[in-house]
Amino acid sequence: MPELLKPVDGSGDGRRGYLQPTGELAWAERSAGYEVFHRSQIGGIDGELLTEMRFECTTELYELPKGVGGLSRRTLHNDEFIAKLFTVLIVHQVKYRYPVRRLTTFITARRTSWIVLVTAALSAGAIFALGSGGEGDSSPGIGLPASAESAQVTALQEQLPGADGTSALLVFSRDGGTLSDEDVAAVAEAASGLSDLSSDGFVPPPTVSDDKTAALVAVPLDKLTDVTAQADRADELRAIANENLPDGLTALLTGPEGFAVDIAAVFEGADFTLLLTTVIVVAVLLLVTYRSPWLWLVPLVVVGLADGLASIVATRVAAAAGIALDASVTGILSVLVFGAGTNYALLLIARYRDELRTHEDRRDAMATALRGAGPAIIASGSTVVLALLTLLFASLQGNRALGIACATGVVIAMLFALFVLPAALVLFGRRLFWPYVPRFGTEGSAEKGVWHRLGLLVAKRPVVVVIVGALLLGGLAAAGVPQIRIGLSQTQKFTAVPEAVVGQEILADAFSAGSGSPAVVIAENGKIDTVTSTLKNVRGVESVVPGETDGTITQLNVTLDAAAETPESFAIVRDLRSSLEGTGALVGGLDAQSLDVDAAQTADQDLVIPLILGLVFLVLVLLLRALVAPILLLLTVVASFFASLGASWLLFQSVFGFPAIDTNVVLFSFLFLVALGVDYNIFLVTRAREETVTRGTRTGMIRALSSTGGVITSAGILLAAVFAVLGVLPLITLTQIGIIVCIGVLLDTLLVRTVIVPSLAFILGEKFWLPGKVAQSKVVAGS
Repeated sequence: MPELLKPVDGSGDGRRGYLQPTGELAWAERSAGYEVFHRSQIGGIDGELLTEMRFECTTELYELPKGVGGLSRRTLHNDEFIAKLFTVLIVHQVKYRYPVRRLTTFITARRTSWIVLVTAALSAGAIFALGSGGEGDSSPGIGLPASAESAQVTALQEQLPGADGTSALLVFSRDGGTLSDEDVAAVAEAASGLSDLSSDGFVPPPTVSDDKTAALVAVPLDKLTDVTAQADRADELRAIANENLPDGLTALLTGPEGFAVDIAAVFEGADFTLLLTTVIVVAVLLLVTYRSPWLWLVPLVVVGLADGLASIVATRVAAAAGIALDASVTGILSVLVFGAGTNYALLLIARYRDELRTHEDRRDAMATALRGAGPAIIASGSTVVLALLTLLFASLQGNRALGIACATGVVIAMLFALFVLPAALVLFGRRLFWPYVPRFGTEGSAEKGVWHRLGLLVAKRPVVVVIVGALLLGGLAAAGVPQIRIGLSQTQKFTAVPEAVVGQEILADAFSAGSGSPAVVIAENGKIDTVTSTLKNVRGVESVVPGETDGTITQLNVTLDAAAETPESFAIVRDLRSSLEGTGALVGGLDAQSLDVDAAQTADQDLVIPLILGLVFLVLVLLLRALVAPILLLLTVVASFFASLGASWLLFQSVFGFPAIDTNVVLFSFLFLVALGVDYNIFLVTRAREETVTRGTRTGMIRALSSTGGVITSAGILLAAVFAVLGVLPLITLTQIGIIVCIGVLLDTLLVRTVIVPSLAFILGEKFWLPGKVAQSKVVAGS
């Protein structure tokens, strides 16, 4: 019969508490007036609970933390203490501890852990068999709200006879040289050879530029939604156009069809490329972190399975909401699930390794580790999910798609970290950690190691550390943020120059700058003359050509003298819209669409960013039951975001040569950095609050830094590397998001969380937790 609580030496009453094999608590007593508590009342109680509650006993006196079970913080003599201690433990366990303990025991116990794994395997198999339900691949769309003027033009174009058609532009040139009569004849022959692919059964004759440096062939085509079929048709167009051309004469596919195909080609095989690169990066970093030949395989397999399921489930959830996921969203989803899932795994395994030193049974150690790390994982994951769900309020469909997909992915990553990973780890013994096996009874590293020394060093000069850190973050932000330019044209969105971009540049040099992407004006038939006259009087308009009509409305194609998606073309489109006010005519086309996307993205940022900050702050307040600490944590994360944005811009300009940042990069980077950056602060500060209960804020923060420093730094480096993987795709938007998040996570992990947050806690002391108060239980000397 294991002894639960020993009597104080010399107390004389001889009372003892025992936990019987039946689970009932037997209470042996000499004095009258003490109750006998049974299992039906307390649900079972063991000695481990005393450790969790952090009660410290001396030879004659005990002290309870403030607020536990309604008892005030005061010293109780032996008789009174024993009676009230069991009352407190019983109430506390029945209300709060017992359901959690039952769940963690079920996940880790020898008889039930296999149920978790079998259930997870069967569920995963069913989901994989069901599939995502997607029909083919899709390239990134525009997703403008229906209220946008260019979206209204697109909707009206569906009413016109040629609504089901598009066109491919083929540009023939000799690398800047002039075309001979033989070249022009060859182009005409190539145009006739393309008739079989034309939706009209014929191709208009080629148009030769005035300087005879290029010839343009426009091929009418049917619209295709499946990118694979679209790519196959583009390959056929290129093959026929380049067949039998004179040496040196080439044909390039450009225009709307060319850009659609090239953008889709960027994501061709993207899932496999991203997955393979991510797995290699994660595997290498896990090997370095654990220095074990096989421990890394368990979290890698679990997170990899979560990633595969996340893609399928997210696609179906988005489809239920009427949203289609494109390859760019699924690529970011995969990176986020791997990054977040591996972070949660690192935190749990680190806690598990510590508990193996104090628990002889590995399943008990895992149950305790899960109860310790679980709340931090749930809090951090929930913060990310809530931040992502704010994108559902965005007007751009692409933003909503990213929010719903990534939120689904993070939920799945949390579930696998909290249920599947613990059950999988306890299948193996301590030798899983070989060669660095955590032996029972050995000491941990909370009181030693580089992180403990760093905590002591920072505690000596916290004010200096905060000032230096603030200057560093502020300097990076000031150096880059004011110079940032926003907005990339279609020709600027690729790290590698695709064929469509080259063709568009040749087209812009040889013909009117805006001939490749004319503005589209939809007007009522009764106002065509007025609208046409108004358009011709706008500065920058070269020509107005009537297009298709359905008898009620007519499309006017307006050629501009400015290259597409430039400040000059945007200014002309604004003038067009201004001059047409009151006529009922609407302006669309590529330039108008880009303007509307920029306006919608700005509106989304103005709405979503405050929502993200508000939600993250609310989560921190509820988690820490304080106001001062959440405000400071949020400020540090925002500061690291602006510092990473400034540092990234300096890299974009000096190293990568990017002309600007794409319109959605700022919002997505802010979302990931704030949500994920708060994760690390949650891991640190929740542990600090736990330690503060018995050791005070200063010592508690040092111990928290010592305990979490290694795992959080490893997690941050891994997450930064995973996001950097986005750079393997030749799309500048994803590369920019990857670099900004990578730099931000490193700053947050190595500077903000490591030294700035602890320094703020050292400076404020107990005020760090205001208006709440974290009780401190001290060992009181015997009287």
